[in-house]
Amino acid sequence: MQLTLPLPVMWTLAGVYGLLLVATAIIFGLAFCNPEKDHSELKDRIQSWWLMVTVFSLALLLNRAVSILFFAFLSYLALKEYLSLIPTRAADRHVLLWAYLAIALQYFWIYIGWYGMFLIFIPVYMFLFLPMRMVLIGETDGFLNAVGTLHWGLMLTVFTLSHLCYLLNLPEEIASGTSLLVYLVLLTEINDIAQYIIGKLLGQHPITPKVSPNKTVEGLLGGVLVTTGGAIALAPWLTPFNLLHSACLGLLLSLTGFIGDVTISALKRDLGIKDSGTLLPGHGGILDRIDSLTYTAPLFFHFTVYFYYRGQWL
Repeated sequence: MQLTLPLPVMWTLAGVYGLLLVATAIIFGLAFCNPEKDHSELKDRIQSWWLMVTVFSLALLLNRAVSILFFAFLSYLALKEYLSLIPTRAADRHVLLWAYLAIALQYFWIYIGWYGMFLIFIPVYMFLFLPMRMVLIGETDGFLNAVGTLHWGLMLTVFTLSHLCYLLNLPEEIASGTSLLVYLVLLTEINDIAQYIIGKLLGQHPITPKVSPNKTVEGLLGGVLVTTGGAIALAPWLTPFNLLHSACLGLLLSLTGFIGDVTISALKRDLGIKDSGTLLPGHGGILDRIDSLTYTAPLFFHFTVYFYYRGQWL
């Protein structure tokens, strides 16, 4: 086990834990000063953040194999939660087993560093295999809906999230893959928090009233400003990005993080549910927490590879 992280990552994580300590102190202060008011949701949110940050830190701290297993398990939980929400045909139970097997294979390609197979396994091979397996069952009623929802579920919960993990495979000569991963996850979560807080404080103009009425233009713009500023400030510390690229990434992550969020919101609204699950008190389910990453992870990864690793690696 390596039990070490790049110094910038260690200081960044220390800063995150410091912010959690401050947030925890504020919550206890509010509860002490105003015991009449219910602060249980805020307490649940902070406790869940402690859990998520701690598990994420341990996954990075131990070794690469543990990190890959962590992200594979995250994809498993996300796909399981997704399939628990989506109506599936009884005839497809064996097909669903192949979908779960795809998780192990996708992360195995990452473990052995097979970049080409990592890129095409789910969007090409599983895209072709799953309909064939359904056809062999012989059930045609609901075929299009079944294969479409399963394909999208794999792309959403496995393919997109696996880009987080493949960052760890990038050559260390240019930048630490762990540093890039922390940069991406931190900015994505900062964007979510900034949009939520600024939207609550200043929001007056709904941006997607039919999908997510609480999302506002003010919250989105505030998230863009905070995330872009954070991207520029953290880039020299954690990444090889220059000023222009870090500013572009801040804009990209804030806008696409918002799109990932409202995409899952549209799914939940279609299904008539508020949260995708109850695994994370105060946040909902796994899909509620990783919604923004389903967009930001692949786009950040390919932006980084195109501008900084093309030619040296591919």
